[in-house]
Amino acid sequence: MKVKRIVSEERMLLPELRDTLLSVEAARLESEEEMSYELRKSIEHANHLSKASSERARALVDELIKLEKMKEEIAYRIANLMPRTRDELRAIYAKERFNLTTEELDEILDLVMTHF
Repeated sequence: MKVKRIVSEERMLLPELRDTLLSVEAARLESEEEMSYELRKSIEHANHLSKASSERARALVDELIKLEKMKEEIAYRIANLMPRTRDELRAIYAKERFNLTTEELDEILDLVMTHF
């Protein structure tokens, strides 16, 4: 499949993607269309990796963006990965030019655990 142009681009959380793919799957099954290999694998991947509902993930992003030293891109990455330890969180921040204190890491982890 060739992509001729990109019409629009927006950030999307993995749970939101899962919901969208499931609605596409339901529509295909209803119309008795065959699903492509890529679509089946995408649905399987999204189901396997989604760790929260789309509402909880969106609420987490909204709360994370309010924090100091939080970029929108990192908030989305945290909501998609749902890190459970400081080391996992440090890996997300590895490319940033600043380091988080232990208190800041714990604050983010507390937010993740409340939305898990």
